[in-house]
Amino acid sequence: MTLEVIIVLVALVAMLTALIMDKMRPGMILFSVVVIFLCTGILSPKEMLEGFSNKGMITVAMLFLVSEGIRQSGALTQVIKKLLPQSQTTVFKAQARMLPTIAFISAFLNNTPVVVIFAPIIKRWANYVKLPATYFLIPLSYVTILGGICTLIGTSTNLVVHSMIQEAGMKGFSMFELGKVGIFIAIAGIIYLFLFSSKLLPADRPETLSDEEEENNPSLHPVEAVIGARFPGINKRVNDFDFKRHYGAEVKELRRGGNTYKDLSEIRFREGDTLILLADDSFVKTWGESSVFIMLANGKDYEPAGKKKRWFALFLLLFMIIGATIGELPAIQKLLPEGIKLDMFFFVSITTVIMAWTKIFPPRKYTKYISWDILITIACAFAISKAMENSGVADLLAGYIIDLSRSHGPYILLAVLFIITNIFTELITNNAAAALSFPLALSLSQQLGVNPMPFFVVICMAASASFSTPIGYQTNLIVQGIGNYKFTDFVRIGLPLNIITFLISVFVIPQIWPF
Repeated sequence: MTLEVIIVLVALVAMLTALIMDKMRPGMILFSVVVIFLCTGILSPKEMLEGFSNKGMITVAMLFLVSEGIRQSGALTQVIKKLLPQSQTTVFKAQARMLPTIAFISAFLNNTPVVVIFAPIIKRWANYVKLPATYFLIPLSYVTILGGICTLIGTSTNLVVHSMIQEAGMKGFSMFELGKVGIFIAIAGIIYLFLFSSKLLPADRPETLSDEEEENNPSLHPVEAVIGARFPGINKRVNDFDFKRHYGAEVKELRRGGNTYKDLSEIRFREGDTLILLADDSFVKTWGESSVFIMLANGKDYEPAGKKKRWFALFLLLFMIIGATIGELPAIQKLLPEGIKLDMFFFVSITTVIMAWTKIFPPRKYTKYISWDILITIACAFAISKAMENSGVADLLAGYIIDLSRSHGPYILLAVLFIITNIFTELITNNAAAALSFPLALSLSQQLGVNPMPFFVVICMAASASFSTPIGYQTNLIVQGIGNYKFTDFVRIGLPLNIITFLISVFVIPQIWPF
């Protein structure tokens, strides 16, 4: 074991510990590790910076803007309103109308705006038809994850793995290639939610906020606000942070992990907390587009954009998807001049620029809609992956895993890789999980002399399958607060879904991408 191997292993353990303890934003933690590798000579400056110019990372950035354009056009709001039954119905019938459609939408859009728009509308609708909102919110988050694994652009993790494959000198995924296995997982997952969600999830936990203050001041009403990464009061005591001076609203309750706190004297703000505020109508208008809060909901509908804007936004989305799909066909590629490639990067670039110039999203505020921490995490993930290869850590770990299961063949290795990646994604972030697992997958396939594609696809499935905890995926955190779920609610309903994903991945993937 060389000094470089020891440095990388110690740095990776420290990184995992810091991510689990949530000491800093994931991007800064990964960047700190990359700087250590730079200082010790494990990475060159060029290798350190390659991720920041990676086509996959920049594609993710522009997809944030496309998703924001669709959100601001009002198209998603109109879709969910048409899906929700307006008369008395059952949980099963309502889910049958909602879940498959939401999964389809999330295959082409970032999960977070889908959940941010749909969650408060679904909660308000459930109260109207007298059904427990808790039967719908976790399933909402889960189906966005299930839909996301079916396409190249459904989740940033797929794009990260796709880019890493290309960096390794191999052909990446086509637009719908991951759907060959993703569709089986999505269908099985949706059927599971139909059958068991109402049995495994709790009935509504009652709202505890008193109406007395609303009655004393009719201009004030409750607002649910989910704290984002840029909230300046994170880790500060509620009583030490003058929320009213900063935002013109008063914190009445704080919800975290299924618990509601009214005595806020010793409670500290954390990212993902749901605050119950008393605020006037200007609060949501002022802070609705701010990254300080992930989601704001005050129980009211807002006027959607005009029909022309909605239809044009949807046309641009279809143009991007169809263009990238057709552009990958060999017959089309042969007709193109050298140097032009009609891939997802090409079409998302065009779509983003058109949306900006036609003001589908406000072009002067475009930086607000990009999750910079996710981008830095992705960029650093490439560097960490390279450091694992340069130091020999990837080969060392791969050899150790092969020795443990030498008599069982590649199927067992596929299962081990899924479990490792899935544990990482439940504890840290999906992109970091994929980054740590990719060099391991590459080394496993090289040492065995088999096709690496089954291992790469397993990483995509396992890194997205964050069902058993609320911390692995941002959409889980959002619905945890608005639905007032406990940690155990996610374990109870999510663990079987993890097992379903595991079984389908391990047994179906090698049939589609043989070793």
